[in-house]
Amino acid sequence: MAIAKAERLMNLALCLLGTRRPLSKRELRTSIEAYLEAGSDDSFNRMFERDKDDLRELGLVIETVESLDGEIGYLARRDSNRLPPITLDAEEAAALGLAAKVWQQARLAGAASGALQKLRAAGLPEDVDPYEAHGALEPRIPVHEAAFEPLMLACRDRRPVVFDYRKATAVRPETRHVEPWALECWRGHWYLAGFDRDRGAERVFRLSRITGRVRSRGTGFTAPVPDVVTVRETVAGWAGEIADRSARIRLRAGAGYPLRAKATAVRELGDGWDELDIPYGHGLDAWLVEFGPDVVVLEPDELRADVVDRLRAVAKG
Repeated sequence: MAIAKAERLMNLALCLLGTRRPLSKRELRTSIEAYLEAGSDDSFNRMFERDKDDLRELGLVIETVESLDGEIGYLARRDSNRLPPITLDAEEAAALGLAAKVWQQARLAGAASGALQKLRAAGLPEDVDPYEAHGALEPRIPVHEAAFEPLMLACRDRRPVVFDYRKATAVRPETRHVEPWALECWRGHWYLAGFDRDRGAERVFRLSRITGRVRSRGTGFTAPVPDVVTVRETVAGWAGEIADRSARIRLRAGAGYPLRAKATAVRELGDGWDELDIPYGHGLDAWLVEFGPDVVVLEPDELRADVVDRLRAVAKG
């Protein structure tokens, strides 16, 4: 049914754009097959009025003209429905090219390429190549995760989703029920921010840790969507990048260089150990676990307990 309506709207738009004089309802009915199949005049009139309103909502300017004998006609003048010239500078064109590259491994790659070709046909300068790098380093945003496209569509349509998610310290994935808000690429990885129904709070999920298929759920959102979802800042906070406290750890000499780079103070203890003060934010416990026996948390107590719990979970398998 959706395809039939789209075809009918396209045919009506072509008739109105292709005529040099206003066309009456009678003439339009005899020109479009779908209107000929209407069972009655009333059915045709209702269908035509809906189609005309739909085309106007899509941006087509349709004029209503009354002839000398009082008959009403319709037409869409080309000069009233012509887009203004599109002017893009090199930076804007590069941004569009980068956006198109997001889809280079997705099903919409052809559509993105076609959209750029239409922009060029509409006036994009010939000396500007959206796909060409404009610097010594060419930015790339890869999309390898199968979960990207269904999650992007779910964010757009405001549809809750269900997927199996394996945390960094977990052996087996668990099912998560999420109301998706937005996707963000951060340090080469894609993340989803949304409302986790099982935990009743905002959560961030790394797409590479989603296993299996993303399933949609028809029910609406239960939690309000923030006006501005700054996923980059949220992800940074969950990864320990945003810290409001300080932690004190022991670190084996010659190990943990990323921790040393973060440290605000380093003291040599001897016996092959150093003592570091590092910023403490959400997610630091998961990061410290990655260094295994080279790290010992001294304070605060809650951070030490979280690290011990994670190590025990890994040991249990």
